[in-house]
Amino acid sequence: MDPAAAPPDFDGAFVQSLEDLFKWRRDVRRFKTDSVSPALIDELVAIAALAPSVGNSQPWRFVSVETPARREAVIANFAACNAAALQCYEGERAALYAKLKLAGLQEAPVHLAAFCDHATLAGAGLGRKTMPETLDYSVVAAIHTFWLAARARGLGLGWVSILDPAALAETLGAPPDWKLVAYLCVGLPQEEHQDPELERQQWQPHISEHERLLRV
Repeated sequence: MDPAAAPPDFDGAFVQSLEDLFKWRRDVRRFKTDSVSPALIDELVAIAALAPSVGNSQPWRFVSVETPARREAVIANFAACNAAALQCYEGERAALYAKLKLAGLQEAPVHLAAFCDHATLAGAGLGRKTMPETLDYSVVAAIHTFWLAARARGLGLGWVSILDPAALAETLGAPPDWKLVAYLCVGLPQEEHQDPELERQQWQPHISEHERLLRV
């Protein structure tokens, strides 16, 4: 990155393409089993590192989960947590929950765990004395950057949150100061949609503009 480079001209065509990217970025659950180049994943992680972070702390730590035994442990973790979550619903809502496809762990060729390193010395604590959670938020920003970059390259991403974080961290041998923020499935999507799957499955309606923005 050249600090002396002139800023680009983000013209109207680019702005429209960027908006299209936002619209077509979806949480993917149905993946093809085709392999994804490790070099491409490395490229996406490098792009993710361009995300903003509190105090320039850059606390994101991505772990590529490749060992079959570890992947099976993650899948078992999800299955147990998903079964427990089902017990929180009753009647029609429970029946609908049971039909939802909530992870692509079996099919996705790439598994990435995204951690926040709470022991990082980078940034010297700048900007997070009163809001220490901004360290975690920085990792979320990196994940979203990765997500958009992946979508622009034809890849889909699914964020799996129905997991026991402590058990997963133990499975992956993560340091004690690393906090799990997300478990990501990455691969070529079987299908592409502009609307969220949970809206198509009648789980969650679209939130109105009034609900999104409060003017005071």
